[in-house]
Amino acid sequence: MAIRKNSYGVWQCDFTAPDGSRIRRSLETKDKKQAQEYHDKLKHEAWRVKHLGDTPTKTFDEACLRWINEKHEKKSLDDDKSKISYFLVFFSGVALADITEDKIQMAVIRLVNRKHRERWEMQERRCLKEGVECPKYIDKPVSAQTRHSYLSFIRGLLNACKRWRWLDVVPMIETKAPKNGRVRWISADKAQEIFSYLPDYFKSIVIFALSTGLRRSNIIKMEWSQVDLERSVAWVNPDQSKSGRAIGIPLNETALSVIKRQAGNHEQYVFTRSTIDGYVPLRVDSNKVWYSALKKANVENFRFHDLRHTWASWLIQSGVPDSVLKELGGWESVEMVKRYAHLSPSHLAQHTTHIDHALGKVSSKSAKPELKLVV
Repeated sequence: MAIRKNSYGVWQCDFTAPDGSRIRRSLETKDKKQAQEYHDKLKHEAWRVKHLGDTPTKTFDEACLRWINEKHEKKSLDDDKSKISYFLVFFSGVALADITEDKIQMAVIRLVNRKHRERWEMQERRCLKEGVECPKYIDKPVSAQTRHSYLSFIRGLLNACKRWRWLDVVPMIETKAPKNGRVRWISADKAQEIFSYLPDYFKSIVIFALSTGLRRSNIIKMEWSQVDLERSVAWVNPDQSKSGRAIGIPLNETALSVIKRQAGNHEQYVFTRSTIDGYVPLRVDSNKVWYSALKKANVENFRFHDLRHTWASWLIQSGVPDSVLKELGGWESVEMVKRYAHLSPSHLAQHTTHIDHALGKVSSKSAKPELKLVV
């Protein structure tokens, strides 16, 4: 039978399309007559797709499923899944052809800052525990970068649908990449102050980050197999790096001393935390001790990733060339390290001497003019 009921009483179809593909889906109704009409419509559309070249009617859900299957090796697939979960709230069951730019923009406008919500919920629990009144929750809008990333994702998904011949026209989604904000970095003195408020296991991670410029995940997931103490080097494997290529890390004395102190704690991982059950691997998303130390040191608006900016800023101020910094940091191009160039304008100083020469000639030919106040 072409249609049948499931255990919930909803009719489903199961038939083979003219192109040989099998179509099995819910007909989204408990009415047999409506289900039969929907079934016949699907078969008719399948015939037109095969013989007349029509675009098949696909839903947003089907597009998301194919995207996940095809991108299963993508490093940021978890981020894609998070975005898919959000957009499914608005477009689940919606035909791809019915998704317009206005609908997409309206969905993105409703984005709220989830971390702000989570922090408020933690505060609410503390207030209830202490028996005090909790401040009213007010939604905090997401950043321009977050809106841009969501719009870029759904644009990429719909472009893929066009390549799959599931969509004839992709909506024009206007989005401008936000300009890079200021480079956040701290002084060596401020770093020392932060160290004083950190437990030893986390202090080691922070010092290592400032010594190598490595990202947090690369540090926490670093294994002993990635370290060669005799040659004073470590490395990040291609599948662990953001650029998708291996990164060699020369270990300076500070980084070496940090690693040597971890020896013998854990068989696999370099950086661990001591518990009653022994040394255990660290969580990448553990931020409590980090933000507590920042608060005590009166440092605001500073992420763990800004330690990488600090490392790069310190090097560029010490005269390290952009090309060398690019290799040390594992960036794909020199353009990506240009954000730090303004911190070391010394390479331009020699060119400004031309002004000295020009002004020197002028001053030697003319007497110093008398300055008069004009009232």
